[in-house]
Amino acid sequence: MSKREEDYNVVLVDGQDNDLGEMDKMDAHLNGGHLHRALSGFVFNDKGELLIQKRASHKYHNPNIWANTVCTHPQKDEPVEQATKRRLKEELGFTADFKWIGQFIYKATFPNGLTEWEFDNVCVAKYDGAPIRVNPDQVAEVRWVTRQRLEKEISQNPENFSFWLREILKLDLIKDWE
Repeated sequence: MSKREEDYNVVLVDGQDNDLGEMDKMDAHLNGGHLHRALSGFVFNDKGELLIQKRASHKYHNPNIWANTVCTHPQKDEPVEQATKRRLKEELGFTADFKWIGQFIYKATFPNGLTEWEFDNVCVAKYDGAPIRVNPDQVAEVRWVTRQRLEKEISQNPENFSFWLREILKLDLIKDWE
């Protein structure tokens, strides 16, 4: 039996992404948060559109908010590309080969009192046409969007999009989009 995403530990890191040990996922988000390793995966189709997802309504933070294709926390000694591929299969029912393109640190406190303080690794992949099978326990819906459309929607209603997605776009980490 595999563990649920909520039952995983996160890997605590320093400002250079060096492993400092593990902590219960929920504990890492309490009391101002603890810096931990995370990842944000972006899947693009041949038209240069990004697959974004609306997080399920029962997620512990940012429910019903649009985010990039997948996000998760790599497990101890799990390469970020492999963790991104794992999470894509769990949430959207297909796999892709991800390439790491960069990283950044962000900290955000949410209305429910939880804090995300993440050393976020960004990975990209191309979509190969495999069927998308949304896991309703994790994802409410998905859609394809151009960069221009996404940036317009974010400028009009930033509260509808995850903090980390907005930061990745603001930092312009994805150079060869479209």
